[in-house]
Amino acid sequence: MATTEVVKGRLMILKLVAIATVLMLFSACAQDTTPPSQAETETEAAFAQAREKMVEQLIENWGISDPGVIEAMEKVPRHRFVLPEYLDDAYEDTALPIEHGQTISSPSIVATMTEQLRLKPGDRVLEIGTGSGYQAAVLAELTNRVYSVEIIEPLGLKAAALLEELGYGVQAKIDDGYYGWAEYAPFDAIIVTAAPYHIPPPLLSQLKDGGRMVVPVGGPPGFYQTLWLVEKSGDQIKSTNLGPVRFVPLLGER
Repeated sequence: MATTEVVKGRLMILKLVAIATVLMLFSACAQDTTPPSQAETETEAAFAQAREKMVEQLIENWGISDPGVIEAMEKVPRHRFVLPEYLDDAYEDTALPIEHGQTISSPSIVATMTEQLRLKPGDRVLEIGTGSGYQAAVLAELTNRVYSVEIIEPLGLKAAALLEELGYGVQAKIDDGYYGWAEYAPFDAIIVTAAPYHIPPPLLSQLKDGGRMVVPVGGPPGFYQTLWLVEKSGDQIKSTNLGPVRFVPLLGER
């Protein structure tokens, strides 16, 4: 009988130790608030200063005036969306290479295209070509209804993970962007971040009456295209030439 009690006692001790261990581990995870090092703090401060300078140049050199767009460009950490080898150029006004032969557009193009959409909070906006995820993040600063389609799976998955990590509630999927995203249509605005040879009819059909689409059109790889603002009013389509641009081609178009 005494032996049984001893065994029970030991089992009870083991259980208590196990519970205590679990609680300690949980507490350690919950309290893992290691402050950033001085070097990390200084690096982030340098990026913030570079981002502020970038926005000043967008206003002075490119005439960006929409307060919402300016605020979005001030907030989104572009350095998180570029490859490590291009960190020094993260806030320069230039397109930069990313994986799979794609690029992250220059800040001036991102700001210009976003401003042309004239987004309001609650607008439903479709992005064709998630790429690095930077443009989607800028859109998500303006509205909480952002849908983004990327045809290159590894690129799209990486961008979606980063957007989630940064707290941007972007709905993303891997698919052929030429066909849009009919499930969530109609859209108040559509932005295409790669150049098709023509404006995809499915995107026009998914654009809401009164909606706006910004899309670069034409040209083989390496050539300039024309950036168009397309506005839909009933059966009427108004197209405004916004000038020459250079984008990677839209993949998967028919």
